[in-house]
Amino acid sequence: MRSLRSVYKIGHGPSSSHTVGPYNAALLIKDRYPDYERIEVTLYGSLAYTGEGHGTGKAICSVIPDAEIRFDTETTDLPFPNTMKFCIFRKGLEPVSVRIFSIGGGSIRVENESSQDEIDVYPHRSFAEMLEECSRDGLTLMQFIERYEEASIRDYLREVWHAMEGCVERGLQTEGTLPGELHLSRKAKMLFTMRCSNESSDVTMNRLLAAYAYSVSEENASENLVVTAPTCGSCGVIPAVFYYMAHDRGFSEDEIIDALAVAGLIGNVIRTNASISGAECGCQAEIGSACSMAAGGLAYLYGLDSYQIEYAAENAMEHHLGLTCDPVCGLVQIPCIERNAVAAMRAINAVNISRFLAKTRKISFDDIVATMYQTGKDMDVRYKETSHGGLAAMYRTKQTSGNN
Repeated sequence: MRSLRSVYKIGHGPSSSHTVGPYNAALLIKDRYPDYERIEVTLYGSLAYTGEGHGTGKAICSVIPDAEIRFDTETTDLPFPNTMKFCIFRKGLEPVSVRIFSIGGGSIRVENESSQDEIDVYPHRSFAEMLEECSRDGLTLMQFIERYEEASIRDYLREVWHAMEGCVERGLQTEGTLPGELHLSRKAKMLFTMRCSNESSDVTMNRLLAAYAYSVSEENASENLVVTAPTCGSCGVIPAVFYYMAHDRGFSEDEIIDALAVAGLIGNVIRTNASISGAECGCQAEIGSACSMAAGGLAYLYGLDSYQIEYAAENAMEHHLGLTCDPVCGLVQIPCIERNAVAAMRAINAVNISRFLAKTRKISFDDIVATMYQTGKDMDVRYKETSHGGLAAMYRTKQTSGNN
């Protein structure tokens, strides 16, 4: 498995696959071919279907201002749903074509090449293998992580956490309308400040979790700086849960960093054995993974044992199986923003269940990851970030018929 650095990346929203990945691809091409005269970029699959709403062309042109962007929605025989082809024209030389895949979480892969991002630092693939080593050597999951990662990993995770905190706090202070044709009003500040009469502690907790998740997701929808956790579309879940634990429950920054590391380890298992790409496996791979990561990290924060941590992560993923990726108008807004808030609440519920029932479970975390991947492979392409099915199709039909 790769470093936790591959799970958490700081970049601009609204989509890690559609903006961060293509941005990184454009950087790579510009670095390789600085003498270019003209560059044509063809977007395929999900990038073609929802790239305009996600700002893919804008992300590429921020690196290569004069790039010619084309959307190919006809080609279907693709090696990966998020495929880009860069055609580079240079004076006196034959044109060069390079295909690059945006594989989720902002990571990219050049066809027929391996990348630095894909170098393994862990010799394990499954969560069971890691737990076995921890049990054998008497390690906590954090000690296990420190055994394999570079010494600077805590500094990197601290940078990630500060970026998450900043994102929550910016979002809580900002009002207005999100970009795009839906004209959605920001809701995070309203959720944070409003009070219900006789509001119980549970209601307060859920309201604050929702406010924190909305704040990050609305920052993402506004194309501002966020952290993939594990993607931009699901970037609000982990910050919401951990911000609440730090700022409303009093956990220290060092404790949050440890929890963030354990959450990243869980996300690493998912991306190694399945996918975190909505275009490949639907929203179960994004929101489901984020919820699973948040639950596992929170269970570690609470001092639960390894079996309870595993059950929390498994339970959180299990109840997102089959979740479709159906962004209305191709924007990371409906149902994406609300899903981040719901998943943050679900993560806490998964931990509460794991406290009592971990020893009775029949399904392992590795089993549920494999199930999610198979479910994603079986899912109709209309429900995998193409905006051709689900809520996106229903909304479009209502708009066309005038039934608002």
